[in-house]
Amino acid sequence: MENSFSLQDKCILVTGASSGIGREAALSISKAGGSLILTGRDAMRLEQTYTSLSPGNHSCKALDLTNAEELEAFIDSLPELDGIVLSAGITGHLPAKYIGKDDYESFFNINYLAPVLLISRILKKKKLRNKASIVFLSSIATKYPYFGGALYSSTKAALEAYSRVLALELAPKGIRSNCISPSFVKTPMVEGAAETISSEVMDKFEKMMPLGFGEPQDVANAIVFMLSDASRWVTGSNMVLGGN
Repeated sequence: MENSFSLQDKCILVTGASSGIGREAALSISKAGGSLILTGRDAMRLEQTYTSLSPGNHSCKALDLTNAEELEAFIDSLPELDGIVLSAGITGHLPAKYIGKDDYESFFNINYLAPVLLISRILKKKKLRNKASIVFLSSIATKYPYFGGALYSSTKAALEAYSRVLALELAPKGIRSNCISPSFVKTPMVEGAAETISSEVMDKFEKMMPLGFGEPQDVANAIVFMLSDASRWVTGSNMVLGGN
C-alpha cells in the first residue's frame, strides 16, 4: 500500500537548518525518506545537523541568503527540487517609536526579501519540479499583536500574502505554496527573545496557549505533511499550530 506521507525519492531544500525548527524539520524529512540540501549561516551548527540526518543522499552549504553572488552560485548548483522549506529568519522586540531604517532593512531583508528572491531565482532557473511543495514558516504573531513586534509581525504577514499569490501563479504546474504559523515553540530563537521579555509575560503567553508551548518536532511533523503527497490538495493555506 502506498504511503502518502512518505518523502521517499523527493529532494528537499531546507533553509535555516542549523538550529531550531529548520534543524528539526531536516531530521524529520530525512526519517521520512527525503533527500536533503541544507543551508544556514552557521557552518558549525549546520554540519551538526547534517551529521545527525538519517542515511540518504544529503548535502549542506553554509550560505548567507542575502548575499546575491552567493545565492546565484548556490542556485546554479541545485538539482531539481520536489520541495522547499523556508525557515531561516530572525525575531526581536522593538517598540515602534524606536524603529529606524537599519532595523527595517535587517528584518525585511532576512525574513521577507531573502526567501522571495530565492524562490524567484529557483523558478527562473527551472529548479522546481511540477507538483512540488513550498512551505513558509510564518507565526501567529500576524494575528496576535504584541508590544514591540511591529517589524517581526509585518515580515511574516508579508510572507503569508506572498505565499497566497504564489499558490495561484504556480497552480497550473501543480506546485503548492503554504504557510505554517506556530505559536510559541521552544527553540533557541524564542529563548533568545524571552531574554527581552519578563518571566511574567512569558507565563501569560503560555497560559494563553490551550496546549502550552510547542516543541520543534510538533512543527516538523506539520512540515513533513505539507511536503508529502498527503497534502496534494492543499495550497494557499496557513496552518495554525498551538490551538489559537
